[in-house]
Parts: sequence; structure tokens; C-alpha cells
Amino acid sequence: MNTKARPSLIVVALMAAAIAGCATNTARPQADSTENDPLEPLNRKVYAFNQGLDDYAIGPASRAWTAVTPNALREGVSNFFDNLAYPGVLVNDLLQAKFGYAAQDTMRFAVNSTLGLAGFFDPASSMGLQSRAEDFGQTLGYWGTASGPYLEVPVFGPSSARDVTRYPMGYYTNVITYVALDTATLGGLTAINVVNTRAELDGAVRLRNEAALDPYAFTRSTYRQYRRNQVYDGNPPETEDPYAEMFESLDAPADSTELSE
Repeated sequence: MNTKARPSLIVVALMAAAIAGCATNTARPQADSTENDPLEPLNRKVYAFNQGLDDYAIGPASRAWTAVTPNALREGVSNFFDNLAYPGVLVNDLLQAKFGYAAQDTMRFAVNSTLGLAGFFDPASSMGLQSRAEDFGQTLGYWGTASGPYLEVPVFGPSSARDVTRYPMGYYTNVITYVALDTATLGGLTAINVVNTRAELDGAVRLRNEAALDPYAFTRSTYRQYRRNQVYDGNPPETEDPYAEMFESLDAPADSTELSE
């Protein structure tokens, strides 16, 4: 499954990375505080709305979908929608001057769109052309824009002042935007995408809900780390520990004069 955020509901786009333990060149932004949340009272209300939508609509629909579909079909559906959105990865490769990755991702898109039957299958991965995640929020972060205040977006879930820019960019770089579809067909495809994505992450969402004392705070912290990891292509710099010198002094051996005394 492609790890880039598809237009899914609630927090499901980040939960797999959270449970898997995702970690928290150039002038890039320093680590943002996980509590950079001046709109927390409003964000918590939006989070409650999103959680209710998941509890009573999306979650049950995803479990019903899992019950009536084989895993191979769900994987194919995931591949199909990922491939439709993949031109966005190419555009952001170029905006970040990652020309080598742009060439690789162009090949991946071409292979899966043809040999993969419009992306339903993923022969590109077996050819060494692995899926990558890039979006406009990552592009801004790559060039030094801090994520800014945390935002909980209705329906879409966790985001930030910087990362909300990925939604309009994602819309205009998705193939499905330019395919002439009637409203009912487009709505149906969107619903399938959302339900299928949620079904893939059902176990991770359950674990978060059971393990986290404060699911909102957990989601906020995990999202910050997840996006920082993406901006740095999986290799973020270590953050400076303000207490490092104190612990080093405690661990240092005592002065020989002191010992003789």
C-alpha cells in the first residue's frame, strides 16, 4: 500500500505509520512542538465530530466491506486509487528538484498504468520502482517552511497550517479530476476509496483507541512526527536535547583529586 495520504476520512491516513513506529540537507524546518495547538478547543470539537463519523458510518462500512471482499481485491483497489493520484508525486518531485526520483516515479506511473491495467496491479514494485510519498505540504517543508499550528480538518482529519495546502494540489494533480464522470459515479468511487482505505487500517485504529489515554493528543503528536519523517524522506536529523550536557556531566567519571579525598 502506498503510504502517501489519500483523501481518506478521520485519522486513518497516519495510523499505520504511527503503530509501525515512524520516527519523529539543506535549510529545512526544525522540529515543531507537538503541542503547537493554539486552536486546541476547536480542534478537539472537530476531532470529536470526525471520530463520531468514523464510529457510526465509516468504520462499520469498512468492516462490512472487509467481510464481503477478498484481500486481493482490496489491495487492487488501493493500487488503483494510488496510481490515479501518483502524478502529484511527480509534480512535487520536480518542485523539490528531485529529478532522479521524478524519472523513477514517471517510470513507475507508466508501468502500472499500462502493464498494471490502469494501476490495479503493481508490477512496477517488482521491477524495483518502489512507491514514494510526496505532496505539496512536504514540498513546502523541504524548502524550509515550518508546519505551523496543528489543525484538525473536518472529514480529512489531522493536518497543519502548512499541510492543508496538499489538498487542493492533490485535487488538481489527480487523474480522476480530468476524467468526465457524472456526480454519482465520482461520489461512488470516492466512497469506495475512503472505505477501502479505512478497512486497510482498521486494526491500527483499534489499537490506537485502546492504547492511548488521550487519543486526540496521541494523534496530534504522531501526526507531527509522521510528517516530519516524510519531509526528510525517512531520515530526519536528531533533535537537540536541552538536558544532554547535564546527563553527560552526571555520567562523567569523578576527578582524580576528588577521588583521593
